[in-house]
Amino acid sequence: MEEKRLIYENPLKCEKDIQGFVLEGSAKLTFPEGRLRMENALDAGEGQKANYVLWCPEDFPSDVRIEWKFRPLKEPGLAILFFAAEGRNGEDLFAPSLAKRTGEYVQYHHGDINAFHVSYFRRKEPDERALHTCNLRKSYGFHLVAQGGDPIPDADECKGMYRIAVEKKGDVVRFLVEDVEVFRYVDDGMTYGRHLSGGKIGFRQLAPMIAEYADLKVYALDSDGQ
Repeated sequence: MEEKRLIYENPLKCEKDIQGFVLEGSAKLTFPEGRLRMENALDAGEGQKANYVLWCPEDFPSDVRIEWKFRPLKEPGLAILFFAAEGRNGEDLFAPSLAKRTGEYVQYHHGDINAFHVSYFRRKEPDERALHTCNLRKSYGFHLVAQGGDPIPDADECKGMYRIAVEKKGDVVRFLVEDVEVFRYVDDGMTYGRHLSGGKIGFRQLAPMIAEYADLKVYALDSDGQ
């Protein structure tokens, strides 16, 4: 019988809560409503240079459930969660031997790290705004491995925060919004590279989007309840 154990909890309510977090790129991180608010520090006209990633410094096991609350405040833009992130040879994500990352997207999918990343609330390019989807990609590489409809409304229609979760258990990855499964991916460990194990998680945003985050929790998923 599967059981989940809480192994990390962070309310993301104040600056103290993100001490030790690692920001790649430039961003404004504030807490005006007692929630982490992220917005770009550079003008969106800078393109990829205006985007950024905020990493939690903890390492997590392979079989996990990651939960957080999210609310978009301003669009266009895009939100991403990286998970199971580490160096391509198993190095720690922040190992000095890895190339410096500054928030530009190519560094994360064709750099020297492996990771899954799920993009949600995709409201940037015209086709993304016409048809809202959530995408799962596996890197190294830019492999689109799963996709589902995005149930989160546009920023001006959101009335509160949305509970989002990613589950990675064995070879299965699930993405859920308000406990509704958006997609499920079964990784064969061959087609798009080896199975990814544990690693770090990080939040990425594309300028000029502004969004808030709260109640980050990570659970270990155990098969035997131990």
